[in-house]
Amino acid sequence: MENETGISDPVTDFSETDSESNLTLNAESKSDSSRSSNEREVVFEAINLSFAYPGSSPILKNINLKIYKGDFTIIVGLNGSGKSTFAYHLNGLYRPTSGRMTVFGLDTKFRKNVSAIHRKVGIVFQNPYTQFVGNTVEEDIAFGPENLGLDREEIKKRVSTVLEAVHLKDLAYQDPSTLSGGEAQAAAIAGVLAMDPECIVLDEVTSMLDIAAEDRILNLIDGLRERGKTLVYISHNPKDLLKADRIIVFDKGEISFDGDLLDYIASGKYRLPDMVELLKHLRENGMNISETISDPKEAADEILKQIRSK
Repeated sequence: MENETGISDPVTDFSETDSESNLTLNAESKSDSSRSSNEREVVFEAINLSFAYPGSSPILKNINLKIYKGDFTIIVGLNGSGKSTFAYHLNGLYRPTSGRMTVFGLDTKFRKNVSAIHRKVGIVFQNPYTQFVGNTVEEDIAFGPENLGLDREEIKKRVSTVLEAVHLKDLAYQDPSTLSGGEAQAAAIAGVLAMDPECIVLDEVTSMLDIAAEDRILNLIDGLRERGKTLVYISHNPKDLLKADRIIVFDKGEISFDGDLLDYIASGKYRLPDMVELLKHLRENGMNISETISDPKEAADEILKQIRSK
């Protein structure tokens, strides 16, 4: 059975049926962003973080920020802004040239910490085909749990559950290299879900997809958010900003903005999601519409209400 978020219900049963794995896809609840930052657990902390390839100019320059548990943070920026390079620091794939990155308090510069970090933070790349290591979808999804040292029955249970969650059960024995773009991205996400990390980093995961496939993947992401997962989403698409608890803009290797959607709109510096732009123009032309609307259906209902009241 599928719930309103697009993730099948078996995912929500993981932690209840599997005490050994302690899977938490039904994590306590959605984040409480209203809590003071002093009271909240820091997942990622960048301290004067800079990065450059040998002999090249810096790609990241003195980045300082904290990302908190349970938040849905979207990082945006133009090509070459450093946003994907920063994403690769979040699970220790890259290490700072100078400064520090800590993940759940573990410093990524120490190799001994990397294995523990990889267990806590999963990453899905822009091109899912580069992630596949198995000859079949099922085999590929099983690869991560096998590396965690789980027993065969536990692995089978996890693989079966996530295949159903991402609607790929019928493709379990297919070569992942033959999947469509949307199917491949769903399979890559399933591979991460099977490891049950506390945080998932998604690097422009919809940029190669058509609209229908993009919507399916965004539904998966919405479901993860509803279950309290900490999500960091690297995006090129302004419409994704509507979903974010927090928006961070990278520009030429530096942070040029860090705030929520209302602050982003108020700054007047950046391209707005189409829906936000429309509502802004309607307000400027006398229509009484709230600035806090971020849901398209709510926006449509409000516009119809205003029109009918004329």
